[in-house]
Amino acid sequence: MERKLSEQEINRREALQEIKNLGIDPYPAETFEINTSAKDIKANYERNKTDYKSISIAGRLMSRRIMGKASFAEIQDSTGRIQIYVNRDEICEGEDKTLYNKVFKKLLDIGDIIGIKGFVFTTQVGEISIHVKELKVLTKSLRPLPIVKTDADGNVHDGFKDPEQRYRQRYVDLIVNPEVKDAFIKRTQLTNSMRSFLNNKGYLEVETPILQPLYGGAAARPFKTHHNTLDMTLYLRIANELYLKRLVVGGFDGVYEFAKDFRNEGMSRFHNPEFTQMELYVAYKDYEWMMDLVEEMVEKIAIDLHGTTKVQVGENTIDFQRPWKRYSMYGAIEEFTGVDISEMGESALRDTAKSLNVEVDDTMGRGKLIDEIFGECCEGKLIQPTFITDYPVEMSPLAKKHKDKEGLVERFEAICNGKEICNAFSELNDPIDQRARFEEQLELGKRGDDEAMVLDEDFLRSIEHGMPPTAGLGIGIDRLAMIMTNSNSIQDVLFFPQMRPEKNQTETDAEG
Repeated sequence: MERKLSEQEINRREALQEIKNLGIDPYPAETFEINTSAKDIKANYERNKTDYKSISIAGRLMSRRIMGKASFAEIQDSTGRIQIYVNRDEICEGEDKTLYNKVFKKLLDIGDIIGIKGFVFTTQVGEISIHVKELKVLTKSLRPLPIVKTDADGNVHDGFKDPEQRYRQRYVDLIVNPEVKDAFIKRTQLTNSMRSFLNNKGYLEVETPILQPLYGGAAARPFKTHHNTLDMTLYLRIANELYLKRLVVGGFDGVYEFAKDFRNEGMSRFHNPEFTQMELYVAYKDYEWMMDLVEEMVEKIAIDLHGTTKVQVGENTIDFQRPWKRYSMYGAIEEFTGVDISEMGESALRDTAKSLNVEVDDTMGRGKLIDEIFGECCEGKLIQPTFITDYPVEMSPLAKKHKDKEGLVERFEAICNGKEICNAFSELNDPIDQRARFEEQLELGKRGDDEAMVLDEDFLRSIEHGMPPTAGLGIGIDRLAMIMTNSNSIQDVLFFPQMRPEKNQTETDAEG
């Protein structure tokens, strides 16, 4: 069924046809050369006025005040807004005033994209503006933008603020709420800072498969698909760990990957089914060494983004300066609950969880029960960056057993602002132990744990060839970006977060 057009959309389509009837191409197939930006002009014009006598700029028409044969308007480019002054007699040649009288005054709309050439000047009220000498229509927009009004005190009214609309129509969000760009710019700066740090350490950035015949490297439910030519089921990766370890077996001493991972599980302001993770594996290192590297790297990221180790997140000032606080897993649970669970079996753990009002079920083994107790009773209380170390072996099928502490593995997670931001191990490289751990996971799967790991024979074959002692790290880019940009939801640091299908397209269209 064809969507019913609003009156404004009908008017814009009629204006589009009139522009075409005047012999003007509203979507010209040519380059429009740009030599400056709104931000550059505002920042530098007063110091270097001679540099702005002949400028060329393009942007979206955002406001307009028609005053007879002259008008003021605002255009917005990727860097911000700037005022323009348009005089009929200067942009039109000879007697033909069509470009101004018909096109600029009547047929252009808010949201249309124009290119202009001219010079910069300062108005009588002191506003830096562009005096237009040439004007060209570059794109006619067919849908109206939401009308955002700002009063004299700078307060925004009727803004495009509904979160669902903003996430569905990010393109509109970026136009009418340009401040949201800051979070995405900082996100890119974050990954650039991390990549630079790792490259300077001599580690190699690599790529591994997203479509995998077996999913592994984490405890999570996968998405699955079917390859027609091979007639086989494939899975979207839940982690890239097992492939990166294969590369360490092959002789690379340090490899990392910024990976899109996919987990078929719940959605919340902290979870999106598609997310970005950076995984790093370094041969001949252990988890203690990796803790020091994480501190160093994240401290550097904070300084690169904010010029300081201190970052404001909601009501909390988080300080990433080294060293960070450290608790063992059992120690953290005892600290925040008063209960020592270190010697408890599965039955006692289940009873303890219930006494602490932690929801559990019969499918959960000892590791899952401990994880639930920690998540409910401890994690949310860790605001400053904190390492949780030395996990029970049942919680970590891919981690090496602790060199000194029976029943534990050499693993840590970094918790910040109440949420995990990274997970790391001294990687298990004993193929016999690894097979036994996988087989334990298979038994949990039989009990109904749909996040239990599967047994990967090719990975076992690879480490049977010999994997050197290795430290591994997975760090959640989305979660870290939330903290570094003071964002309340993961959707605020994803350009296009996953959304439920729209029930009625016409009800969600952004209209003024």
